[in-house]
Amino acid sequence: MDESLIVCDNLVKIYKVANLEVVALQGLDLAVKRGELLGIVGASGSGKSSLLNILGGLDRPSAGRVWVDRHDLLKMSDAALDRYRRAVVGFVWQQGARNLVPYLNARENVMLPMTLAGVTGRKKRLRADELLRSVGLAERRHHYLQQMSGGEQQRVAIAVALANAPPLLLADEPTGEVDSATALTIYKTFRELTQRYGVTTIIVSHDPDIAYHVDRVVAIRDGRTSSETVRQVAADDGASSAAAAAQEEPRFEELVVVDSAGRLQVPKEYLHRLNIKGRVRVELRDDEIAIRPAENASEAHEAGKLASELAMVPRRRGGVNWLERWRLRRRSPSEEEPS
Repeated sequence: MDESLIVCDNLVKIYKVANLEVVALQGLDLAVKRGELLGIVGASGSGKSSLLNILGGLDRPSAGRVWVDRHDLLKMSDAALDRYRRAVVGFVWQQGARNLVPYLNARENVMLPMTLAGVTGRKKRLRADELLRSVGLAERRHHYLQQMSGGEQQRVAIAVALANAPPLLLADEPTGEVDSATALTIYKTFRELTQRYGVTTIIVSHDPDIAYHVDRVVAIRDGRTSSETVRQVAADDGASSAAAAAQEEPRFEELVVVDSAGRLQVPKEYLHRLNIKGRVRVELRDDEIAIRPAENASEAHEAGKLASELAMVPRRRGGVNWLERWRLRRRSPSEEEPS
């Protein structure tokens, strides 16, 4: 558990749309431990899907580093990426139809990835039955897509994703099309399988309650990791206190992430409350770093804007410099020098 299965370092992804370049990931840093159950949240367009596609080998990063189970995804050939997708990653998509082949029953769907990987005979059938039993659908192994509920389809999809025993499981909005009770069952399935098989699971979701069902939640904003939400673990005072803790409402702490370049994203509500725009003052104190609005920040912004404008104007010999002009322009009528 100490070794990271995933390491993203200053990850960049740029898409070209017509003549425009869209930066989806802007130097994202992320480390995920083996066996961790991780949730990723963020607004639409924040970079969640781009990250998932890169980790799944469906897309290539533009710059930076990304390692998954010792595979350098930036340098892999197309053939190596094909092998990576078959052996290292399992996918669960939001739409059940995308996960399953409709003319195959549940057992046949789970056996299909093993057939493509060259697994044959009794071993394949036993593995499929074991996975369906693990997701609570042993009695539905002969049912087809149209004979199962949305939640059952997603649980079969999870079994399909684990067919070839990948170390990494990626789920994109797996509870997006089911009700809250079914979503709880799906989250429970992910946790049980993560613990049973030691698989590392990443769930991308818009569900605000996902923190209750995973080990850690990473929020992505503007293509970077902005914060992490971690569960607060109470001190172990014995078996009785552990039983009581299981009945308590879990507590969480949100931590702002500082990336390898020293950048952090201050929560927007803090910026609005303190009216911070542009520049700030950063002070190192005994055991903390203080950030506060810069005094006369608006004047500094205006001075910088005027400097840019005057840089385009030839300076006349003997004339005042740009800072003096700005100061003159800022004077009130009563302060102006007599002509």
